[in-house]
Amino acid sequence: MSAKKILIVYLSRTNNTKAVAEIIKQNVGGDLVAIELQKPYPADYKTTVDQVAKENETGYLPPLKTKIDSIEKYDLVFIGFPTWGMQLPPPIKSFLKQYQLKGKTVIPFNTNAGYGIGSSFDQLKELTPDSKLLNGFAIKGGIERDGVLFVMEGKKEEEAKKLIKSWLTRIGML
Repeated sequence: MSAKKILIVYLSRTNNTKAVAEIIKQNVGGDLVAIELQKPYPADYKTTVDQVAKENETGYLPPLKTKIDSIEKYDLVFIGFPTWGMQLPPPIKSFLKQYQLKGKTVIPFNTNAGYGIGSSFDQLKELTPDSKLLNGFAIKGGIERDGVLFVMEGKKEEEAKKLIKSWLTRIGML
């Protein structure tokens, strides 16, 4: 894998997806980039949920502050995100619309509140038709709705590291 150029992009509201992205980087190397919006979502959870629901309904793609130079130089692109409304978050859809991933290997990873990935991996496949999509990784993170935010620490972090390493081995990254 050392000859391959790796990009790890992620969207993280509560730092769980960020923690997974960092564990992936520790294992495979690569460049780590946070997806940030020009106009960040509100701090209030309920307000954000309502805004995201409206964005999903209307197909609105929020403009990104994040800029990636020379996306073409990357062979492998890990894309990390939380499950929002049982689907792919609008900022990830913005990223996929903005950057051409044709011919690249795309590898999704997800954190969720225990409800799973919803349709997010299927949506990712639809939005990257000219890419090779590898089996993704999902792990339960916090439950923001209930005020449980960051949980990738201590025992949970050790468990996550083992699960991520096992997944990376299964998909041929290690």
